[in-house]
Amino acid sequence: MIVITAPTGNIGRHLLPLLLESAPAHDERLRVVVRDPARLPDAVRDQVEVVTGSHGDADVVDRAFEGADAVFWLVPPDASRTPEDAYRGFTRPAAEALTAHRVGHVVGVSALGRGTPVADRAGLVTATFAMDDLLTDTGVAYRALANPSFFENLLEDADTIRESGVFTDAADADRKAPLVAVADIAAVAAGLLLDRSWSGSDSVPVLGPQDLSPNDLARIMTEQLGRPVRYERQPLDNLHTSLIGYGLNKAFAQGIVDMKRAKNEGLDAGVTRTPATSTPTTFHDWCARTLKPAILK
Repeated sequence: MIVITAPTGNIGRHLLPLLLESAPAHDERLRVVVRDPARLPDAVRDQVEVVTGSHGDADVVDRAFEGADAVFWLVPPDASRTPEDAYRGFTRPAAEALTAHRVGHVVGVSALGRGTPVADRAGLVTATFAMDDLLTDTGVAYRALANPSFFENLLEDADTIRESGVFTDAADADRKAPLVAVADIAAVAAGLLLDRSWSGSDSVPVLGPQDLSPNDLARIMTEQLGRPVRYERQPLDNLHTSLIGYGLNKAFAQGIVDMKRAKNEGLDAGVTRTPATSTPTTFHDWCARTLKPAILK
């Protein structure tokens, strides 16, 4: 039995079809934890067990983890909480349920940067590492998917790219860093969940195929969209003010700012790229399949 949390989210909606396709060959049953089962396609609901509710709720994870062999764990960021409560606090009931039900394997969505000089002042990423430590302390075999920023983050700028040809972030315009498509993260997670020959605790870097700077992204988007796209760097102070204006918890907003600052100081540069840490989806391909339809709709 594999339990999938957040099955309708960015990563989960890619992961669930992969597991549904492969589960029969591995003699696996699937169970999902979802707040609103209506968001699952009808065909999916017919093939999985459904536990309704939040996987941050103790009663829900107690039901969900009963009889489970493996769990895909993803914390949906809650900007109304502090970073500590949003990650470690949210995960604490699950950690207790993993122990109570003797679940053997957990694959969690985490971040790059552990062991770097900025790891302890990286805001939301630091909070994510505390979540990883909590899960490791349960004694389960744990794999933390160490991810950089996602291609999909650019969809938040779809309107400004469409209307003015501009996207923004807080990174240096020429700083190259790894970036990854969420579909690649899902593929790595599926492989680990289906082949549980691993043990102990470790991280699994998921780096995408190449490092890219914001100026690289602008050039590729210009080519793919057939219209000029440029990058504008947003000062961190301005970002913090904007986030507070959107109603985010002040500590959570500061956590985002601290994460962005740490990325500019090398948070994502601590892992050497190898064939084993690289994944296949290029930014060119992602733009053609995902960004271009969103911009030119």
